[in-house]
Amino acid sequence: MPPGEGRATAEAVEAVFREERGLLLASLVRRFGDLDLAEEVTSEAIEAALRHWPAEGVPDRPGAWLLTTARRRAVDRLRRDQAYAARLAVLQADAERAEAAAPAADVAAIGELPDDRLQLFFTCAHPALAAEDRTALTLRCLAGLTTPEVARAFLVPTATMAQRIVRAKKKIREARIPFRVPGPDELPERLPGVLQVVYSVFTEGYAASSGPRLQRLDLAEEAIRLARILHRLLPAERESAGLLALLLLVHARRDARTGPAGEPVLLEDQDRGRWDRPMIEEGRALVVRALTGGPAGPYGVQAAIAALHDEAADVAATDWPQIVALYDVLLTLTPSPVVALNRAVAVAMRDGPGAGLALLDALAGEPRLRGYPPYVVARGDLLGRLGRAGEAAEAYRQALELAGTEPERAALRRKLGE
Repeated sequence: MPPGEGRATAEAVEAVFREERGLLLASLVRRFGDLDLAEEVTSEAIEAALRHWPAEGVPDRPGAWLLTTARRRAVDRLRRDQAYAARLAVLQADAERAEAAAPAADVAAIGELPDDRLQLFFTCAHPALAAEDRTALTLRCLAGLTTPEVARAFLVPTATMAQRIVRAKKKIREARIPFRVPGPDELPERLPGVLQVVYSVFTEGYAASSGPRLQRLDLAEEAIRLARILHRLLPAERESAGLLALLLLVHARRDARTGPAGEPVLLEDQDRGRWDRPMIEEGRALVVRALTGGPAGPYGVQAAIAALHDEAADVAATDWPQIVALYDVLLTLTPSPVVALNRAVAVAMRDGPGAGLALLDALAGEPRLRGYPPYVVARGDLLGRLGRAGEAAEAYRQALELAGTEPERAALRRKLGE
């Protein structure tokens, strides 16, 4: 095979694996009711494809090829291990009973599902699992990250993360958590947890908690991919539209957020010509969907704030009164010190640094803001704008001790030098 064709085949194989892995895993979990077995035979099917496809070419229906291969491997394993098969039979019987007991209206309300990934979303984000275990399991199963990659995202050793993932799978198995989409009566309670998992993945990608880079674009893009799947599978859920809108509107600024050396570039200094306009337009359309048809949810409100930033020609032209008003709404929906911090910064842009600093100082006793770098940096910036250079320098020194990434530390050292 000529070298160019080999490269094209390798790229095609990688694209297929990336697109099909989550769907393949979800289909196998639905069929056999066991995450461990599904992961193992998925890996074996991919290994088989890596052996055959480069020489034989990618099949016309690569997903079907992988699924058939993985199912055969699973059946072979079950035939060899009767105890394993017996345990899976119990799980499958539980699932069938739950499905038979579900009212027909539940299925009609949710609609025909294009694939099984939605069920896997809700299995990984089940409220019986600890919050960190939910996110870790989603990254591992739906985003397709390896255990070491998930460990890096959480800043923990690989062995620790492996234990978390094993613990989550064990909980699913022992608690017999069903592999299904919740009915309409359960969905309002369960959906926020699923959305939070995806948002947590994006947050780590948008602002890495440690390491040599300010952003982890791979994680941010994985979160957007997951949010797209979730929105496509639950198009009637306005908060799924709101979450996708928020991620797109924020990620659209990715190229302008760092300078040539990877240093952070503040919003007011960013070259807005480098923002991704098609992504912004897609996000704005989703904001309209998220805010239409009833009271707004927290992701829809945050997306509306992001849209106002993206629509403005510059910081001075930004509709700061509207942004403050949206933060007021957000505080009623999800009251938190971090939302209050962001509102204080917006008030500073609307009413001046003195007004913003007074609000920040009122938050000084909040435990969640102690040791939170954005809070300390915001105080330093406002103190600097007020001409209180000594106090600003002290705030920047404190932030320097707290900063997690090297680009952040370099930017703070530069501020201290100034």
